Amino acid sequence: MKRLLPLLLCASFAATAQNGAFATKRYRNLFQEAGHSPAEITRKIDAAFQQLFHGDPDTQTLYYSAGQNANGPLAYVTDINNKDVRSEGMSYGMMIAVQMNKKAEFDALWNWSKTFMYHDNPAHPSYKFFSWSMKTDGTPNSESPAPDGEEYWTMALYFADGRWGSGKGIYNYRAEADRLLDAMKNRAVISGPTNRGSETDGAEFNAEYKMVRFTPDNRRPDHTDPSYHLPAFYELWARWGPATDRAFWADAAKISRDYFQKVTNPKTGLAPNYANFDGSTLSGRGVNFAADAWRTAANWSVDWSWWAADPRERVLSDRIQAFFESKGMDTYGNQYTLDGNEVRNTHSPALVATNAVASLAASDPRARKFVEALWATPIPSGQYRYYDGMWYMMGLLHCSGEFRIWPPK
Repeated sequence: MKRLLPLLLCASFAATAQNGAFATKRYRNLFQEAGHSPAEITRKIDAAFQQLFHGDPDTQTLYYSAGQNANGPLAYVTDINNKDVRSEGMSYGMMIAVQMNKKAEFDALWNWSKTFMYHDNPAHPSYKFFSWSMKTDGTPNSESPAPDGEEYWTMALYFADGRWGSGKGIYNYRAEADRLLDAMKNRAVISGPTNRGSETDGAEFNAEYKMVRFTPDNRRPDHTDPSYHLPAFYELWARWGPATDRAFWADAAKISRDYFQKVTNPKTGLAPNYANFDGSTLSGRGVNFAADAWRTAANWSVDWSWWAADPRERVLSDRIQAFFESKGMDTYGNQYTLDGNEVRNTHSPALVATNAVASLAASDPRARKFVEALWATPIPSGQYRYYDGMWYMMGLLHCSGEFRIWPPK
């Protein structure tokens, strides 16, 4: 039996799913498939959460309590290196909290988000959205929104409603998710002053292309960010969101799946940080595979895991994992031109994590190497623990089958 185990594990990685986890309610545990025990896996996940949310404040944690207000306790997740609070990190923190069944942390992060980041003035260009970057005292660095934050906030709120049920006020998770999702698609164009000058913002999704925008700020040429495309979420919004927009979200899921094929390099599988809606790269900006783009492979792989709707996503995972394997499993860099020339040689835990999540869709046995690489990676600490730590934590949850769909009760 011991001689057969490696073959059985490889076969498990290569198996083609007939239905995704939404239909089957079964989530692959890649760590267990690779030979780790359930007890080991639970210990690893719990240790990571404890360190990143409640560890040493100077070297480990990302989560900081910040007193309370009339709605209860407040807390924020901060980017240690850049000394700010980002919509990305706050929404990631809430997603991690709902997946870990940590309601107190979830509510404290949401309270801080609504108290300091949310725009409730109908005359403000970011009305119904959130500032993307704040000081830890709640002062905005930029009052403009970044749509990836709104996407994760919306999904985390729907999951909170499904897992815990909705409460009152800002803790009526379902109502808050519905309002935010409606604004992301339908909010009208508003012009007005911000703390960084006059701005004109519209909806966060381009109505013509049915794609998420990099920013709703109409001062910029309109474009997208491939790592903002989350078809796994859009399929749920097509079922749970406001009824009048459900067809839009179903279309958006299909369009994003097609977009992954257009925007990734046909040999390396690498996507750029930013791109045009037709998949072409922007002139002189965001043309390389860098920190934003690391997430793209995780997005299409989770989509395959949950929905099994587009087998081309399996090809993409095999392609990008073959590329990184060729660069050395322990030494590959974190920035490349799309055709594979290294731009920066730092080996980043966040990229290790997203490459491991790509194993949810991969069909080649090499996928196990990427899962083991994440397993062997220490919990991020120190100056760069924010982005590395957020994706390390989400990578553990995805690869253990603990990042799940929580449907409405």
